Amino acid sequence: MAEGGPQQKGDHDLEIGLRELRDESGPPAGITELPAAPEFECVPQSSMTIAEFVEKVFVPEHVATKKLSGRTHYQSILKHVIMPEEVNRVFRVDQARSRMKVKAVPDWPYLGSFRFCDIRPGDVQRLISSAVAHGYSNQTVIHIRNVVSIIFVHARKKQWFVGDNPASSVDLPARIPSDEHTLTLAQTEKVLGAMQYPEKEMTLIAILTGMNVAEICGLKWKCVNLTEECSTMDGETIPPKTIAVRMKWYRGELGSLGDEGRNRNLPIPRSLLPVLRRLSTRPEFTGPDDFVIVSRKGTPVDARNLAVRRLKPIGDSMQMPWLSWNTFRRTHTALAYELGSHFLKHSVLSIPAET
Repeated sequence: MAEGGPQQKGDHDLEIGLRELRDESGPPAGITELPAAPEFECVPQSSMTIAEFVEKVFVPEHVATKKLSGRTHYQSILKHVIMPEEVNRVFRVDQARSRMKVKAVPDWPYLGSFRFCDIRPGDVQRLISSAVAHGYSNQTVIHIRNVVSIIFVHARKKQWFVGDNPASSVDLPARIPSDEHTLTLAQTEKVLGAMQYPEKEMTLIAILTGMNVAEICGLKWKCVNLTEECSTMDGETIPPKTIAVRMKWYRGELGSLGDEGRNRNLPIPRSLLPVLRRLSTRPEFTGPDDFVIVSRKGTPVDARNLAVRRLKPIGDSMQMPWLSWNTFRRTHTALAYELGSHFLKHSVLSIPAET
């Protein structure tokens, strides 16, 4: 593999865009505090399995030091590396509270049962190839490989593993086809017909405005002006019929867009106005600081949860296993290029009524 790719070879702790900070905000919903690392004797070329190491060493010593977003990220990606049931046990998931039910995929090449002394690059390659074959996005495939690599980096530091990192020699395809897919206008209307709240509204916003899913989940009513007159938001003027994109909801945290250049005002397309107006008249959660797209409790929705529970089944039923939130953003760009941005702003999509 060429140098300078997503994963470098060596002893570097390959973080996936996460800072090495200790979080004090508490554990994610559905899990309790992570366990402390026990004391035990270390031996080279350990016969300990990867699942055992993840539970007894990696999670307590490495994952537990991360911020809330980092711990949630590891919990999500590790379910592709070891059995989901093992991950739930390690993170002490309260099944009664958890709404995301992820089960083991039949014939998936999980690495949990491998001993460190037995693992080979080919075993990691089979895991990556399976992720590609199942239509996972480029970013998810990279995350899986990086997390495997970090596990071996930590094991080598603890002297539970010696030798080359088996993830370092694993190759990714130059291009993964799933990232190229967009929807036609007819496919868009068909997909919308199979959706319900909130994924239908989120999909419409993404396709008609080009907002990404984190911006959609972080959108508050004070940033939406549905009237014919200018409004104000924190001392800032918002033009009529405009969405002011200022915040994002990412991995359980509300934050700014990071770069002021990403702050922007978007005219509300004609097809989107009645959808937003309907949401603005719901019985609750319509105050200035309430989120436009909310759960039953008024909290921001979990986009990754929705992707698993709603988007994937819809995509599979329509022979679109690649369907994702990014698909809708790419569809916005494709339709604007094909039909013109004027079309997206002023056309009326055939949007199925709510059932």
